[in-house]
Amino acid sequence: MFKSLNICLKDLQSEFRSKKKLNSMIIFSLLVVLIFSISFGNFIGKSSFIDSLVPGVLWVSFTFVSTIAIFQSFSDEIENGCINALKLCPAQWNAIYTGKILSTLTLLYLVQLFIIPIFALMFNYSFQGIFLLAVVVLVGTSGIVSVGVLLAAITMNTRSGELLLPVLLFPLIVPVIIPSVLATGKIISGSTFVDILDELRLLVVYVIMFYTTSRLLFEWTIQD
Repeated sequence: MFKSLNICLKDLQSEFRSKKKLNSMIIFSLLVVLIFSISFGNFIGKSSFIDSLVPGVLWVSFTFVSTIAIFQSFSDEIENGCINALKLCPAQWNAIYTGKILSTLTLLYLVQLFIIPIFALMFNYSFQGIFLLAVVVLVGTSGIVSVGVLLAAITMNTRSGELLLPVLLFPLIVPVIIPSVLATGKIISGSTFVDILDELRLLVVYVIMFYTTSRLLFEWTIQD
């Protein structure tokens, strides 16, 4: 676990010095929310429509931003020619995988803290049950990143990897997106923790399944 944290801290220190990923993710997320707010501008203020629209739009925004963060999870190693050094790292492969997940999740959570209030402002919307929403966002995003980091390792040395990653990622994360959207919709409508337990259980199962499977496959992927 300490080796995973060291890898995570190394990535975060590098990012906070350059802010390259954070800046691109924040700008992209702002553009996505702006486009959606313009597209559905005629419906803003109509609470019944917005209540059904917000969960899907919010998670589409999260998914797009997650794709950027995931694809760039190995960008430093590739740009600096350090990918072979990473392969020679004395840490176990699962420690490298977990460290990459932790650093990617940290950046995503920071961007999501930015997206949600901007989203509320653009759509003139007030989120209810912010604590429950945070739980769903934390678990759902973990599921996306768990499988995404593995796919980033697969596509990082391929031609047009930035195009291939979403093609592979989006179908695999559908089981995470659906319960996340359903749980978010229930929270917005005023449901309690008990009401979203089914969706949360499903999310936790998928996160565990994705993490366990990807962790087992990561060594084979990175060595090839």
